[in-house]
Amino acid sequence: MDFQEIGQAITKLRKEQDISQKQLCEDIGISRATLSSFENGRGVDIGLRKVLCIVDYLGYKFDLNPNTIFPSFEELRDAQ
Repeated sequence: MDFQEIGQAITKLRKEQDISQKQLCEDIGISRATLSSFENGRGVDIGLRKVLCIVDYLGYKFDLNPNTIFPSFEELRDAQ
């Protein structure tokens, strides 16, 4: 998953929770232009700390998983 895909995922999660860009930005202290650029994949240098803050705000977290050729249980379950 690259930053563009993360931005798209954040857009989806934010909209599912009916949270506006304005509200999210005001609550976590980033500019709306930064969030908009990130969500639209325009290569803004947002920084990992801000991305983690956004993800946390939306009630999610990043997990590091080993790189393997075998799918995880979750991946198998989600594929069905």
